[in-house]
Amino acid sequence: MKTIRWGIIGCGNVTEVKSGPGFQLAEHSELVAVMRRNARLAEDYAKRHGVPRWYDDADRLIADPEVDAVYVATPPDSHLEYAARAAAAGKPVYVEKPMALNYAQCEAMLDACRTAGVPLFVAYYRRALPRFLHIKRLIEDGAIGQVRFVHTRQTKKLTERADALPWRLDPSVSGGGYFFDLASHTLDVLDFLLGPIRSASGQSSNLGGAYTAEDTVSGVYEFESGVQGTGTWCFCGYENVDVNEIVGDLGKLTFSTFGHEPIVQTTAAGVTAHPFEAPKHIQQPLIQTIVDDLLGIGKCASTGASAARTSRIMDEIVGNRR
Repeated sequence: MKTIRWGIIGCGNVTEVKSGPGFQLAEHSELVAVMRRNARLAEDYAKRHGVPRWYDDADRLIADPEVDAVYVATPPDSHLEYAARAAAAGKPVYVEKPMALNYAQCEAMLDACRTAGVPLFVAYYRRALPRFLHIKRLIEDGAIGQVRFVHTRQTKKLTERADALPWRLDPSVSGGGYFFDLASHTLDVLDFLLGPIRSASGQSSNLGGAYTAEDTVSGVYEFESGVQGTGTWCFCGYENVDVNEIVGDLGKLTFSTFGHEPIVQTTAAGVTAHPFEAPKHIQQPLIQTIVDDLLGIGKCASTGASAARTSRIMDEIVGNRR
């Protein structure tokens, strides 16, 4: 069977453990080239990870005849640019999340890939993790009956200093603050578990004053099924909290988006814990589904279409600040 040969544009921190090794460990997959604008860092990454070629120019990597597919692991402000260039070269694209700076850019990426006839995948890797696949099975098997509503609460202590902010808090680079970086995972996995969200609205503000992006967001939304959802995200609170509850007419499921503690199932019969361990390279399961999709032996659940829905909902929730 054919091996999918990958090239990475932007071999930064996310590629060190979370994703990069997954391209080498997935079946029928190989990482053959990496690119970073700093040539010294690109060469260093290639040597440490056993990658045969490195570049400091994205177009050279995209043009490499031995690169079959391109993974864009840069910040969101350059996703559209690199995805469009890779698509124009006829190469499937896998981009980091969030998909782009906003929903309009997501639509442009979809159009570019559709015109070029290449698939587009996005790194919402929770869709392939055993933990969330198990939650999906519990819901589909009626473990909590008919789902009625879902609630999310995510808070984080304010530890950032105004003179040393990460790029994730620069809206011109990331699209927004931690809501776009972190809440995107929650909203996307809820789309996976409960189906697409039809509409959303919300309020957002900056209460901590450490940076200009929103740091407190509240949202309400309705799934196409009629299930209701609410969420509160505060990144300047006094404690770190990460909890989601999906409530049905026979029970509820309680779980975190980012933690690895057991899923808790509560019904009239009692409380059941469902433990799962996190894979060492957390994107590897999703990468495997992408490789299988490209080879025609499986389907990947995290596509440009599904990821664009998540960006649309985020835009609707924080639209008053954007």
